Amino acid sequence: MKKRHFLFSDDDGDPMSVVSNLFDVSMVFAVALMVALVTRFNMTEMFSKEDFTMVKNPGKENMEIITKEGTEINRYTPSEDQDSEGQKKGKRVGIAYELDNGQIIYVPE
Repeated sequence: MKKRHFLFSDDDGDPMSVVSNLFDVSMVFAVALMVALVTRFNMTEMFSKEDFTMVKNPGKENMEIITKEGTEINRYTPSEDQDSEGQKKGKRVGIAYELDNGQIIYVPE
């Protein structure tokens, strides 16, 4: 009889506790995955208190300018804004640099 009592002891607990443990493990995995993605794609600037400007796909048609000012993050796509205002579309043809003496140098791409 004691052997049988050992098999059906009350220490087993609730069978649903396994499900809650799986949920906890999946949440830890999800947070670790998000942290890994943020560090992999160098997006740590989004969480800092400094203001910054980032240009995605510079010089291409799908270029985006992302700025962070305080807690507000703005996204600007030049081609979308030009189409909505009825202006002509353009493309980037070069880069201009301003030297310390005030002279501007144009470098075509």
